[in-house]
Parts: sequence; C-alpha cells; structure tokens
Amino acid sequence: MLSKVFGGAVFGIEATTITVEVNIDRGIGYHLVGLPDNAIKESNYRIAAALKNNGFKIPGKKITINMAPADLRKEGSAYDLPLAMGILSASGQIKASGLEDFLIMGELSLDGSLQPIRGALPIAIKAKEEGFEGFILPKTNAQEAAIVEGIDVYGASNITEVIDHFRQQKLLTSFPSTLAGDFYAKATIPIHDFSDVKGQESVKRCMEIAAAGGHNILLIGPPGSGKTMLAKRLPSILPPMTIREALETTKIHSVVGKLKQHGLMNQRPFRSPHHTISDVALVGGGSYPQPGEISLSHNGVLFLDELPEFKRSVLEVMRQPLEDREVTISRARFTVTYPCSFMFVASMNPSPSGYFIDPNAPVKSSPMEMQRYLGKISGPLLDRIDIHIEVTPVPFEKLSEDRKGEGSIAIRKRVTEARKIQTARFKGLEMVHYNAQMNTKQIKAYCHLDATSLSLLKNAMERLNLSARAYDRILKVARTIADIDHSDSLQSSHIAEAIQYRSLDREGWLG
Repeated sequence: MLSKVFGGAVFGIEATTITVEVNIDRGIGYHLVGLPDNAIKESNYRIAAALKNNGFKIPGKKITINMAPADLRKEGSAYDLPLAMGILSASGQIKASGLEDFLIMGELSLDGSLQPIRGALPIAIKAKEEGFEGFILPKTNAQEAAIVEGIDVYGASNITEVIDHFRQQKLLTSFPSTLAGDFYAKATIPIHDFSDVKGQESVKRCMEIAAAGGHNILLIGPPGSGKTMLAKRLPSILPPMTIREALETTKIHSVVGKLKQHGLMNQRPFRSPHHTISDVALVGGGSYPQPGEISLSHNGVLFLDELPEFKRSVLEVMRQPLEDREVTISRARFTVTYPCSFMFVASMNPSPSGYFIDPNAPVKSSPMEMQRYLGKISGPLLDRIDIHIEVTPVPFEKLSEDRKGEGSIAIRKRVTEARKIQTARFKGLEMVHYNAQMNTKQIKAYCHLDATSLSLLKNAMERLNLSARAYDRILKVARTIADIDHSDSLQSSHIAEAIQYRSLDREGWLG
C-alpha cells in the first residue's frame, strides 16, 4: 500500500516542500532513499521505539520510503514524524483521512514525545504558499509558526495526539496567529537605554548620527571608557522594525534554531562574537551551509569588540558582505544566499597598552608600536567605516551624578524622523535607502557645498592631512547631520562636525 505525507526542507532561509512516499509490499527490508543524511537514516530506530511505546509497530514487511525531490539533500531529525505517519498509514494501522492536506514535521523521542525543530517559520510560510490546510509540528514551535496568517498551525506534544487527530478521535487545537498582537508596543520598549550612560554626550551625539544615517562606526578609547556599554545601546535608538523586517529577521534565527522568544522578533538583533571566531562562523558556511553572525545581525547591529585582535582573514571576508548587504555561499551541489544588512560597530584601544591618547596613562606605547597595532586593520575595511570617534574615560564628577541623561526613546524619535527624510529622498532607488548607502553619483546630487563649506573642507583636508577616503565619508555624515537638523542644504556647521568624526585619517594615527 502507498501513502504520501508532506514535510519541508530549508535551503538558505527559504523552504521547499518535501514529499515523503511510503510503500509497503511483500518481503522484508527497510529502504530509505532520496539523499537523506545520517540523522534521517537513523530515524527508523527512533520511530520503532516511539511506535512500540504508544501501541503501534513497524510492520515486518518490505518498506520503501522515497523523499522527493530525490536530488535535494535532506538533513536533520525533523522528518521523524512524517516518516512515522507515512508508515502507519501505508500499513493500515490508522486510516488517516486528510493526511495529504497537512504539512507535518517533528523529531521523535523514544517515548513518542515531539522535540522542537529548526526552520519552523520558513516552512510555515511555504505551507501557506502551497495551499496546505494546516501545519502540524511540535508544540514548542507552534507559536513561532503561528506568525504566518492564513494557515492553521497545530502544536502536538506526542505522536499519539497527531494520530488521534487524523483518526478524528481528539482533534488538535490550532494556535491563534501571533503576528498582530502587541508587536508594535513591545518593539518600542528598549532593552538597554541611553539614559543609563553617564557623561559621554559627544559620543552619544555621534551614535545618534550613525543610527540616523545607517553609518558604520568605530569607537576608539582606553579600557573602561564605556565603548561596549555605548555599543549595546545603539539598537535602542534605531527605528522600530517593520513587520517585513521582523519576519525576515525571525526567519534567519529560526533556521539556526536560535530564537530566544516565541513569536515574532520585535527588537533589532545585537550580535557580539568573540575575537577568536572563525571566518566561517562569521559569514556563514560549513559543509551544509548555515547563516553566520553577519546574517544573524541582519536588520540590527554587529559589534566587534577589540577589532585589531580579530584575525586578518576574518575581517577581510566581511568586506564584500558590507558592500552588497548579502552573502552568497557556494557548494558543489547548490548555492545559498543569506541577507546581511546590518550596522557595523567596532571598538578598539588606541594602542597595545590601551592608553596612547590618555595624558594620565600609567603605561605608554611608542608611535611605532601604535602604528603596528593599528596596521592590523586594512585600509579597505576602514573604507567601509564612515565614523571614527574617540571615547575618553568619564570623570568622577559625572559618574557620581544622580541626574540621568537623555533616554533612548527621545533620541530614537529624532533618528526616525531623519530616516523618513532619507526614505523620501531616495524613493525609487532600489539599492539606496539611507545616507550611508549613497554612491559618488548620489553624493554629488544631494551634498552640494556652498563656498564657505567648500573652503572649510579644503582647509581641513590640508591641515589635518585627511586621506582621500575621508572626503566622501565626511559628505555622507554631514548630509545625515543636516537631516537631523531638518536642513535641505549642507551648512558649514554640518561639515565642521562631520570632520571631527574621522580620527584615524588624521596625521599621527594612520598617516
């Protein structure tokens, strides 16, 4: 007897429907075909124990199972449940009416309980697109899959509950959609708030500008000056995620199995990998490619603390994703593309001792030691960082103040207004949404300088020995400062402020 059950496989962040065909005939044997990996090949042991412990069994006949399309590699233990249901249906142990109307996924424990799976959200989206009546999966993943409107999602704790549902003995209850809910209310509540930061007003201003224009930023300062504290609060002043951004971000975290909450992600991600990370872990890859840290940072912030301590090869592989805002991983049989549109934030000490620019420093580094230290960061990577800002230690008087600084919600309001101005400006341009993405053509179109501003910029470049790379970045940052001020044209004050944010281009830093 032949039966068909449907499951799903995730490639990149998109899902593909998998048809599990089970045929039972005379003879003895268990044959599983269709490019399954080892976890799927071992499923017969889990299925046999789970069925026996719930009053069923694998028939002692010739069982042939095909997972179509047969040329796509399938991986993971999430196919246990559709395989088990196919065997029960084909052997006549259950009369599963309507089995082909559902997409089914779940990993089986030996007692028949269902364990959580990865990629529930993209599979649910695919199930809706394919017109399935419902999606049955482990109860742990049900709220995540219920984000998708237009399809019934059923969560089960045990294989017996799934069997009883198809036997019409005890129907599963569908989960209500969690897409609407209080998404926007929770999205506006910052986890870390800038009001907790004492002093550092100039750096907070710089972070506001970076958030408003989507600029990558490098924080330079001695240990204990608050670089990490400031970086962690950057997501709190970025504009709230749209539903589209939230769905896209949640899909990536679902594929990796790293969703820290049930339902839709409502806060922009903040990723801070250790400096010992490999290039594969950062950009993604492996024999069966998975998203890396840059994709997990999509629509959020990637923070690299102690930037010069990262391996040169790791930093260099980020150059193309920073430019294209997506990363493509190619293997012999297939190619996957992951989105990675993130704000890049890095911090570093100004020298190996950490105290080069501090006049009261206990340890000094020679100019040669400092040059060697900063030389670990390549010019092409620095080309992709618009803002360099020095972070100095906070004096005791500021630390002991009871008065709190300006909160993230107030700053985010100004950032959001500036982003709206940029959205209107770049309407119709597919690859440009905010100032940091402008190319030379757009800089010429939207960054006109009057005679005073042009003279100021020329003098700054000559006197401070600013490099050629600084010119475009100063104009981009100045354009963002003007947007925050609701100014249509660039003023000399905007140029003057932007010049301050190019520390590493000045003479005495990198030359």
